[in-house]
Amino acid sequence: MTAGSIPHTAAGFAPDPLPAGMLLARDADADALDALLARYGLRLAMVPDGAPIPGSYWGEPEAGLVGNTVHARGDTPLHSLLHEAAHLVVLPADRRATVHTDATDSIEEEDAACLLQVLLGEALPGVGKARILADMDAWGYTFRLGSARAYFEHDADEAWQWLADRGIVTEGRKLREP
Repeated sequence: MTAGSIPHTAAGFAPDPLPAGMLLARDADADALDALLARYGLRLAMVPDGAPIPGSYWGEPEAGLVGNTVHARGDTPLHSLLHEAAHLVVLPADRRATVHTDATDSIEEEDAACLLQVLLGEALPGVGKARILADMDAWGYTFRLGSARAYFEHDADEAWQWLADRGIVTEGRKLREP
């Protein structure tokens, strides 16, 4: 990871128990979430609570990736689902098809996914940027300026440019419609 972002806790696993008030996949508008992912050629597959999550890098309740599908449970933190979806959005189609569990070892792609998950949250009704940023902090993402918001607003110029170069965001740092 860069000095700008180190996602997840120092141990690399989900906090147990989940932080109180964390927005979960079951709290999001399912139709809006499906439609958002579909805009990028992605599919959401919900698995029953308590079941293993296919392609989960960090283990349950974190979201998982297999091909163009994001796997999650109702108790998956929404920011995790959006982060994994962001990994697929930034990948070229040929790489997406072969993803299983680990989307990238690229620092640039990881930093871009941290930004993009926030923008995807902003595109969902009743979610928004502030909530995703707060949940990232509560989860244990660490950033050199001290918070996800500070990273997003003041310390991610290279990641913003990376997303802009690929046509994912506008020059005004807004999500571009695919």
